Amino acid sequence: MVEQNDIKIGVTGATGRMGVTLIRQISETPGFCLVAASEISGHAMLGRDAGEVAGGAALSVAVSDDSDALFAASDVVLDFTLPIATTDHAEGAARHGTALIIGTTGIAAEQQGALARAGEKTAIVQAPNMSLCVNLLMHLAEQAAALLDDDYDVEIVEMHHRHKVDSPSGTALGLGRAVAKGRGVQLDDVAERGRDGVTGARARGAIGFAALRGGDVVGDHSVIFAADGERLELTHKSSSRQTYARGALRAAAWAQGKPPGLYTMADVLNFAALT
Repeated sequence: MVEQNDIKIGVTGATGRMGVTLIRQISETPGFCLVAASEISGHAMLGRDAGEVAGGAALSVAVSDDSDALFAASDVVLDFTLPIATTDHAEGAARHGTALIIGTTGIAAEQQGALARAGEKTAIVQAPNMSLCVNLLMHLAEQAAALLDDDYDVEIVEMHHRHKVDSPSGTALGLGRAVAKGRGVQLDDVAERGRDGVTGARARGAIGFAALRGGDVVGDHSVIFAADGERLELTHKSSSRQTYARGALRAAAWAQGKPPGLYTMADVLNFAALT
């Protein structure tokens, strides 16, 4: 039941790992109400109650393949799907003026351009990771990189479950961009995304990545600054996807009434006020 002041939320990819987590979190959080849930055409769960699909009580919201109706019914839509689907969803958000929270990773440059164009018509919050603590980690990594020069080698290590399809993770790349920003360089110019065989000495100023996959790990990330005689390690470990869901709802509440634009979790958390 929608209360008068509830924020009406739609969830895409409603039966996936993040979709069901989002639905559970919405149902447990005062001030939010699930009003629509969508999946791809032909999905076996179409027509089922979204709350029951998520393992909870019925919410009187059927899983549908009508994403246009989802955007029309919602104040904010939460999207943790696949890049090609997210691009389509951004167009729907722009068409209806619905705020969109994007947690999808692996988005290519041309798809990012489509999100930027959609952001000219509605408020979009995009982040490689919605966890509040992970975004704080990114902020700290940027600050550390600004203070520690190239005498400190930077390595970013991440581990995820065996089913994750993109590597390095979107969060690892986000951490890399934060470090690069702190050092005043472009990540693409200094990234080392894999080493095998006789690679030679490590390049000064490089930002290295290592990706591990196995088991049911939700997400572990470390940024390592290593110099002669000392090492600084900034680490975050997530044991539940609820951390992403809580952050997504924080972003959804923040996006209410915001002018069109492509925002980040740094905007949501107002990191600019800390500097």
